[in-house]
Amino acid sequence: MTTCISVHCVTSDIQSEYFLPASSKMASCFEVSASVSDEQTESAASQKREERLRKFRELHLKRNEARNLNHKEVVEEDKRLKLPTNWEAKKARLEWELMTDEKKKECAAKGEDYDRVKLLEIGAEDAERWERKKKKKNPDPGFSGYAEAQLRQYQRLTKQIKPDMDGYERQREQCGEDFHPTSNSLIHGTHVPSKEGIDRMVEDVEKQIEKRAKYSRRRAYNDDADIDYINERNAKFNKKAERFYGKYTAEIKQNLERGTAV
Repeated sequence: MTTCISVHCVTSDIQSEYFLPASSKMASCFEVSASVSDEQTESAASQKREERLRKFRELHLKRNEARNLNHKEVVEEDKRLKLPTNWEAKKARLEWELMTDEKKKECAAKGEDYDRVKLLEIGAEDAERWERKKKKKNPDPGFSGYAEAQLRQYQRLTKQIKPDMDGYERQREQCGEDFHPTSNSLIHGTHVPSKEGIDRMVEDVEKQIEKRAKYSRRRAYNDDADIDYINERNAKFNKKAERFYGKYTAEIKQNLERGTAV
């Protein structure tokens, strides 16, 4: 049998523990545990909410950063597209020229020779590569113009020249002061070539004629081709005109053949 005990508002926890019934103590324990569980649930929910808000702010910052970077890249790409096609090569060339000028000034201030300092900075591999390029014998890239062909021939002929120091000394003794002519010297027509020099020139001319004869071969004749010429010279001219202007006059030629030309 339970006894009812009137508990005053100001009673202490120790008095309530000793004088309250067991059922009331169990109910109070359940209420305390329920309140604790509610507080834990609310704190966990608030932590999750804060975590989500933090992630959202981070994503927002990353989006803004990506937007700024994309805008910068678009602006830079637009600048690059507006520049000339060979701008990178020109820029590298200008930077190289500026660096060369600065090195020349530094060498001049130190009293050193720029070419010598430049050669000292070249590596062995670069020097070997440049030397191999120099040793290439007259590379023939094909016919691009008469001026280039004449230059290649001149370089080939000059490489074949071997200086005759004995003949040089003899000619120097014969000419005397006129060997180094001035504005008052008259030496035109006084030079007489040697027999060896004439023989070398004749031999070289014969080689040129022989080489030219190999390239002067007649092209095969096509019996099915249209005859639009009156002689051999006119046929060559028509071929050249067709090679350069055929793609522009093809439609006009077709209209003339069909009879639909305006």
